[in-house]
Amino acid sequence: MVYASRSIKRYRRTKAEMRRLEDALLDILAADHPQTVRGAFYQATVRGIVPKTETGYQAVGRVLRCLRESGQLPYNYIADNTRWMRKPTSYDSLHAALYDSWRCYRRSLWASQAVNVEVWCEKDALAGVLYEVTAEWDVPLMVTRGYSSLSFLYECATSIGASGKPTCIYQFGDYDPSGEDIARNVERRLRQYAPRAEIHFERVAVTPQQIEEWSLPTRPTKATDTRSKGFHGESVELDAIPGRTLKALVRECIERHVDGDILGRTQEIEEAERESLRCIVKAFACGAA
Repeated sequence: MVYASRSIKRYRRTKAEMRRLEDALLDILAADHPQTVRGAFYQATVRGIVPKTETGYQAVGRVLRCLRESGQLPYNYIADNTRWMRKPTSYDSLHAALYDSWRCYRRSLWASQAVNVEVWCEKDALAGVLYEVTAEWDVPLMVTRGYSSLSFLYECATSIGASGKPTCIYQFGDYDPSGEDIARNVERRLRQYAPRAEIHFERVAVTPQQIEEWSLPTRPTKATDTRSKGFHGESVELDAIPGRTLKALVRECIERHVDGDILGRTQEIEEAERESLRCIVKAFACGAA
C-alpha cells in the first residue's frame, strides 16, 4: 500500500488578530520598557493574546521584529545584552579625552557608605532591564549566565574580601530546579573563596510568594533537569516578572542601604570636582586655540 503525503496545516492568524497582537505588544512596551522578548511574551499570555506555547513565543518574536523594522516600535524598547563589542577606549585628541572625563565623571557613591551592594542576575538577557537602576546607583551588576565559572566567582569573592566592608548581595533568577541551585552555588562559592568577608546574601526573585501574589505565568518543570528531584510545582522564569516590577525590586534593595546624609555630601563633592574638570577643559581649549 502506498501512502500519499499530506500537507501540514498551520494556523494562520487573520489580519484582525495580527492587528490585535501588534496593538497589545505596542501597549505593553509603551507602558514598560525595556523588556526582553520573553518578557513581552509573558505579558501577552497574561492578557490572553497568545497561547503560552513555543508557537506563541515565536509569534511574539516575529511581530516585535516587524514592529521595529517598520519604525512603529523603538529598537531600544527590547533589551538584548547577549551580544556586545570589546574595544579599548580611545580618543581623537587630548581635548576629547578631557571633555569626556568632565562629561562622564562620577564620584564613587559607595566609597563612603557603610556597606557595598551588588546585584546578581542569572539571565544575561535581563541585564539591560536591571542595569537602568544599578547604573543610576553606581552598583555592580553581576551576570552569571546560568552557572558561573569558578574563575569568575573567585575574582568576585576576592574583590569582596579586599573591600574590607560588609557586602550585601541580591540575587535574581528563575524559579526552577537549576535556578534555585544556581543561587545556592553562588552563595556557597563566594563564602568559600572569601571566608573572612561579611557577606549578606538574599535571593530576591523569583520566589513562591511572588508567583502566588502576582499570578505569574508558569511553565512545566523540565523532567530532564537532574536537579528536579525534590522540586515541587511548575517553574517560573525571571522574565515573567514585568520589567517595571523587577526594577522596583532592585531599587528597593539598593536604597535600604543608602545613608542620605552621606549621599548628599558625596553629591556636593562630585559637583565641585566636575566644575574643576570643566575649568580644566575650558582652559585647555583656550590654550590650544
